[in-house]
Amino acid sequence: MSIENSSRREFIKTSLFFGASALVPVGLALTNIVQGKNSDDRRIIVIGAGLAGLACSYDLYKAGYNVILLEARSRPGGRVRTYRDPFADGLYAEMGAEYVDSEDHYVKKYAKEFGLSILKAKLYDGVYVRGKKFRMKDLQSLRHQLPYADVEGSNLFGQEKKYINHYVERIQVWSKQNSMSSFSLHDSSGQKKIKNSININNLPQDILDLDNLSVADLLRKEGAHKDIIELYTFTNATESTGRPETLSAFSMVLGHFMADSFNEETDEGRIQGGNDQLPKAFAKSLSNTIFYRRPVKKIEYNNDGVEVSFLEDGKLTSLKGDKCVITMPVSLLRRTKINPAFTADKMHCIRKQSYGHVMKIAMQYKHRFWDESASIGQRVFTDTPLRRVYHHSIDQPGPRGILLSFTSGSDAEKLGRMSEARRMEVAQSTCRKIWLDTPQYWEGGISKYWNEDPWIRASYSVVGVGQKDFREILARKEGLCHFAGEHTSIYRSSMNGAIESGLRASREIQIDN
Repeated sequence: MSIENSSRREFIKTSLFFGASALVPVGLALTNIVQGKNSDDRRIIVIGAGLAGLACSYDLYKAGYNVILLEARSRPGGRVRTYRDPFADGLYAEMGAEYVDSEDHYVKKYAKEFGLSILKAKLYDGVYVRGKKFRMKDLQSLRHQLPYADVEGSNLFGQEKKYINHYVERIQVWSKQNSMSSFSLHDSSGQKKIKNSININNLPQDILDLDNLSVADLLRKEGAHKDIIELYTFTNATESTGRPETLSAFSMVLGHFMADSFNEETDEGRIQGGNDQLPKAFAKSLSNTIFYRRPVKKIEYNNDGVEVSFLEDGKLTSLKGDKCVITMPVSLLRRTKINPAFTADKMHCIRKQSYGHVMKIAMQYKHRFWDESASIGQRVFTDTPLRRVYHHSIDQPGPRGILLSFTSGSDAEKLGRMSEARRMEVAQSTCRKIWLDTPQYWEGGISKYWNEDPWIRASYSVVGVGQKDFREILARKEGLCHFAGEHTSIYRSSMNGAIESGLRASREIQIDN
């Protein structure tokens, strides 16, 4: 039964038969499956089965399009990666995208549609910095103060705001004078569009010029103590996976204006039982349109259609379609041949888009010492190489449990240069400083450094110096090529953003037709 001749009912029956993990046999060529047709006026080739590609394909399929989804790996999900096999007692760990915030409407919409529930995460309750331990409640009650110069109040995050607040206030005044509010949002899937939204390029020039400065440059210019910059490294810069020396100051100021900066009170959760259930649910609905182990090597397009070349059983083959949706990270797209080249500004963004560094380490212990009354906490903010260390197994009974760390920026780069054994040594020694009795309970661990993953080669996108316009340029369609992925979304660096971008690309195609 050919894909393009399948009726909707036959498609669903086939999907149920093959299931989420169905793989087209390597010996069965994709070109044979689609009956050798050169093109199809309803065929959309989607490149990448991360959440952006899955959401786009799912939406297009429901609208009646003939979708072919190509994925380099043998699994769906992209940077959503849940590890299960390395651990005992059915424990699991999120080694990729993890959190679902309270405003992540797109993730919540599809989680509900697929019967998945969101588990609320614990807030930070411990701090270990400069060799000192603090309970968060003691900092919040001002019983103790962070050991950094020029900090005010009890907050970990946002200590930089007093140095940049005059810029934030200028944007607020300007927006009121021009009857503007927030920034451009999309209006699908229940996420309301903001009326009279601000186009950032209409902001006063001296505000726009902040894009030419790094966060560190601006804070130094405004007289911030080096401790404030160091604290920013371990707070917001860690969340973005970047470094203050490379992140755009404009983006930081904008984040404070929009009041969307991450902080220790941010309401977070994750999908109960594992985030990988979401891409698997999408994939199960699309199983006979997804073709795994087909890494794309070349994209060609003209006014009549697109042709995508990919490896199939080690041999280069190609497929033609009406249009294509490119959802692969820019870190891979820049390694892909494109003919003809996209417009100059888009090619510049593809070559230069900044990405951070991130590593996660999952550590299995046979006893949950972090739950004991003498423990500093279950979710600990640190300035150590592990950055964040937290109890991951909150939805699973003991006695064993997983401590998960989230490391980014320069510390992730350093750990990335180490062997796996050495990474585990650093993880154990760091945890021993935070919880003294850890060695006797250690059973093993595993790391995931996304910058060494051959199909990502990065963490997620960040707004580097001079890159305030990159997102819109990267999201803009080029001829019959459309673009999605978290790097194209207003909800950058998130599962929510990936899904939003896929729906946007789907909507573009449907409007064009």
